[in-house]
Amino acid sequence: MSTEGVLDERRLRRLIDAGRTLVAELDPETVLDRVIEVAAEVTGARYVALGVLDERRENLERFLTRGVDEATHRAIGDLPRGRGILGVLIDDPRPLRLESVGDDPRSYGFPTGHPPMETFLGVPVLIRGEAWGNLYLTEKHGGPFTEADQASVIVLAEWAAIAIQNSRLYHGAERRREELERAVRRLEASTAIARAVGGETDLERVLELIVKRARALVDARGLIILLREEEGLVVSATAGELPVGVGGSRVASFDDLGLGVAATLLVPLVFRGQSLGMLAAIERRDGESFESEDERLLVGFAASAATAVATARTVEEQRLRDALRASEEERRRWARELHDETLQGLGALRMLLSSARRSEDPERLRAAVNQAVEELEGEIDSLRGLIRELRPAALDELGAAPAIEELAARTAARHGVEVTSTVELEPGARYAPETETALYRIIQEALTNAVKHAGATRIDVRVRPLDGSLQLEVTDDGHGFDPAAPATGFGLTGLRERVALLHGELEIVSSEDGTRLVAALPVD
Repeated sequence: MSTEGVLDERRLRRLIDAGRTLVAELDPETVLDRVIEVAAEVTGARYVALGVLDERRENLERFLTRGVDEATHRAIGDLPRGRGILGVLIDDPRPLRLESVGDDPRSYGFPTGHPPMETFLGVPVLIRGEAWGNLYLTEKHGGPFTEADQASVIVLAEWAAIAIQNSRLYHGAERRREELERAVRRLEASTAIARAVGGETDLERVLELIVKRARALVDARGLIILLREEEGLVVSATAGELPVGVGGSRVASFDDLGLGVAATLLVPLVFRGQSLGMLAAIERRDGESFESEDERLLVGFAASAATAVATARTVEEQRLRDALRASEEERRRWARELHDETLQGLGALRMLLSSARRSEDPERLRAAVNQAVEELEGEIDSLRGLIRELRPAALDELGAAPAIEELAARTAARHGVEVTSTVELEPGARYAPETETALYRIIQEALTNAVKHAGATRIDVRVRPLDGSLQLEVTDDGHGFDPAAPATGFGLTGLRERVALLHGELEIVSSEDGTRLVAALPVD
């Protein structure tokens, strides 16, 4: 049996079951729907509404209802904002029971089309002591609302407050987790670009890294990097599902690519206030539109990407300048060799023959001719030596091993130093022309530096295959130099440039006791 003001067993069981269900539910909309459903069930109310307060707790921000159909909603018009009896609970968040809403002087009445409502029960929903919203119940079957009804709804409102708070905490934790994941993704992307800046200076490889990382960052179907040049924008790198022929296109703007895609996210690449181009993400792979968070991710990524591109471009330009300067130094060197040796020798020979030609003495003429023949043979040998240094025939015809051994022997004979060469390559082994040329030139430059600049008396050369590379090592007993000092000629610049072009490794250790150069050139 139940009496007024006492919760019977049925209500208690229903409220306990409702509480268990509510506190286990993490979706806020489901929580609100179930609160309204249970409120109607335990009180027998025909109409139930849940009003959610705004941030200032002055008006109703949302108004969820049960018992009013769509046609009636349309007839009523705008939902209430919290005036009249509804506003009483906003101003004074305490339970309120009325047997007749219309008789209460605080009532504003009902709008046109509103169903008639007589009995009323209102209970606030308090979260941590502060009003969050109100439960409004009207038209109880069988008479006015009782104290038991009020007690039931108070318990239900407390369960609702706990469930809503749990949902808030859960979704707050989820948001923080998502924010943390996004922060980690941004950090990973920025770290990848930072590594590119610090460890990779080849522009093509930097662009490949950027386009792949950016696409994965926002889960795009395709991604394009457009770099700004004098004639407009150039599609410099692509990743993902894009039409054939997009790469390398030159356009005035992104729209000129004619991709016809509406779901595109464009982010500028800006370095020190200068526009380098843009990143263009083409559609999400899940078919959804890009969100503001995707834009924030890509904007943050683009800042690091722009730095990487600018750095790679600077290095590329510097390499070109170094290569041109090195080429000029090389030309100057050969010009000096030809001027100081060959040209002066030929000039002296011309003077000898001219003087003999003016003489009428046959013996003197014969002696001059014999001397000229000897000197011509010397100049021919000198020219052959220059030709071998410019491009040894053995390198093209026989391969790296014979050319290196010949170079070592020629250096020893020409400069009077001890040069030993150990070339551990397979007999007849050939490699890519650019690899063989680089191998030869690096050793040639190391020998020249050791003889002409370090004053070495002994030089050791060793070449061997090791871990997919050709490893060469040149050591000498000269007085050494500072490898970190700025380059003043072709020497170190040429060595580093040749190794870098083949994506190899170069190490130079030098002291007053000598120099050791080790290089590794990758081979297929």
